[in-house]
Amino acid sequence: MPQLNPAPWFAILAFSWLIFLTILPMKTTAHLFPNEPAPQTTTTPKTEPWNWPWH
Repeated sequence: MPQLNPAPWFAILAFSWLIFLTILPMKTTAHLFPNEPAPQTTTTPKTEPWNWPWH
């Protein structure tokens, strides 16, 4: 049964993880967001309760 021969599959697994661990993190960390988040105020807005007309 050819699927039990680990020689080609282990090399494919090792090279794919080598690519995943070296190339992809550099590409994802180099991503820049188009606009930086603005700091928000710490004051909370005053909320009023709703007046529900229960009929």
